[in-house]
Amino acid sequence: MTVPTARRVRAHLWVMGWVQGVGFRFFVQRAAQQLGLVGFVRNLPDRRLEVAVEGPQADVQALVDAVRTGPSGAVINAVNLIWEEPRGEAGFVIRTNEHA
Repeated sequence: MTVPTARRVRAHLWVMGWVQGVGFRFFVQRAAQQLGLVGFVRNLPDRRLEVAVEGPQADVQALVDAVRTGPSGAVINAVNLIWEEPRGEAGFVIRTNEHA
């Protein structure tokens, strides 16, 4: 996996496994806020978790690493990750549906 070299980056992740009903969204939001990152996390109807996060490269990578581990109670089977251009998100929120 190659991480972009730009100072500000955006990671978009889809997490598969036992990731809903275990506090995963709150785990991601808390970690993102502690790192000063912006973006969102949400459950998807197909039982995956989606995360989009922006900020300094090292901090975004730290969140990606945390997502790969997850909270206790989660079982992570796979994490798909793509790097995108930052979109200028504000704050870090938990979205409640796939269209928000």
